[in-house]
Order: sequence, then structure tokens, then C-alpha cells
Amino acid sequence: MAASQRAARDRVGLGWRGELAAGILSNLAQIDVLEVIADDYYHASGAGIAALGSLARQVPVSLHGVGMGLASTIPADPRRLHAMARLMRQVQAESWSEHLSFVRAGGVEIGHLAAPPRTPQSAGGAVANIALATRIVGSAPLMENIATLVQPPASTMDEAAWLTQIVDGAQVPLLLDLHNLYANAVNVGEAPEELLLRFPLDRVGAVHLSGGHWIAAPGGGQRLLDDHLHDVPPAVFALLTQLARHAPQPLTVIVERDGNYPSFEHVLGQLELARAALRAGRSA
Repeated sequence: MAASQRAARDRVGLGWRGELAAGILSNLAQIDVLEVIADDYYHASGAGIAALGSLARQVPVSLHGVGMGLASTIPADPRRLHAMARLMRQVQAESWSEHLSFVRAGGVEIGHLAAPPRTPQSAGGAVANIALATRIVGSAPLMENIATLVQPPASTMDEAAWLTQIVDGAQVPLLLDLHNLYANAVNVGEAPEELLLRFPLDRVGAVHLSGGHWIAAPGGGQRLLDDHLHDVPPAVFALLTQLARHAPQPLTVIVERDGNYPSFEHVLGQLELARAALRAGRSA
């Protein structure tokens, strides 16, 4: 397949946020796909579900889960999986995704996406939970790599090997968050470009782009915090170009923004930078 044909099938879209709704609805022609946080709609009113269904009839919609905690030796909560299944049916979303993280242990909700110890045991737990999720929801999730400020204690595998064992074992596509990859690499002194090439790029189905900021690290130095409050940095767009060069399959790229919102014209500019990065990789 020619590079121009591959590039024509790539898509670039945006995470749906209420603060961006007016700009999104006024510029749907410039947005290929929208990603919606599923957890926000698990208990929504009938009118809210109907509005989301109407949106999905105008532009492709993917549902993104944040609270399942599938990367755990603790079995996933079937109630959350059934909620995703209902929402998928009601909205007729094209796909759904979750994170390779845990969010609870011992009955305690920790309130954020945490990286488990990267071990064969946690990878096996993730594979089992993804299989359960696939059976209940009726389709396989795309699984996303997460950002972490420190290497998970008690790990016996590096991130790329652990993630590959999960997506290969579960036979699911990867939602590759390039800013998470970038942050994890620079936080441990590794080259992001080299880490990217150790990931299973043939399994990448979708991509997240976001930004972050540097924070002070204990004992001195700095670490990069993924916060979704800043523009996508040039180094992450460069990783997208590298990915497009090495992954011939069509990619769906989502730009994430969760606060500190700029003008919507600026947001659209971020989407255009993503398209330019994809074109650069496809033409190489």
C-alpha cells in the first residue's frame, strides 16, 4: 500500500469535554473522531444518553474508561463492565478503551491511575481481566499505557516487555499514549525514541497526545508530570512522526485537554500539527 493511501486512512480527533463542546459542535468538519469519557455517562439521564447518541451519529465516537483497573491481579468489577456494555449499545460507539493500571486494592479506591508492579503475575491478571471485559462488553478494548513518576516497586519486567506480554496475551490493540511514553522515558533517563521502538507498534490502533509540566523530584532534579493542561510538546509530535514511519496500519490520534483551555482555534491548531506529524512519517 502506498504511503499516500495509508495516510488517507489516518484520523485525528479530540477528547470531548464540556468546556470545548461549543467549539467542537461548530467545527465538526475539522474533527475526524471524538473520544468520550465513559465513566461520565454510566449514570447519566436518558436525555444525556440521547444527546451522546446524537453526537455519535454525526461523528465517530469512542468511549474511554478510567475506572476499571484492569491491570491487576484483582478481578475486574462486573458492574463497571456491564455499565460499559450498556453504554456501547445505547450510543453505538465504534470502540472502547481502558488503561493498563490499577485503581483500587483491599476495597480502597486510590483515586488515580497507578502502575502495578510489572511482573508476570500482574500481566497475567491483566490478560484475565481483559478477557472478562471482552466477554461482557462484547468487543475487545484498546488498552492504554499510563504515565508514572517512578518505576513501579517490585517490578521484574521493563515497561515495553510487560505491555507486550499483555497485549499479545489478550490479543487486543494498543492505545499508545505518546506523552505517557515520553514522560516515563525522560523520568528514568531513557531515550523516548528508543523506548518507542521496543513497544509492539504493530498492535497500535489509536494514539493519545497531551502535554505536561516539570515538577521537582525528591532529592533534586525534575520529573515530567502528565497533566493534560498544556500543549503537546514538539518532542511528542516527533514521536508521532516516528510511529507513523514504523506502523503502516491506520492510526486514530486523539488530542487530550483537561483544563487551562486555550481558544478553540488554538485547539484546532494542535490537531493540524498532529496531521502534519503523521504526514511527515508516512512520506518518509
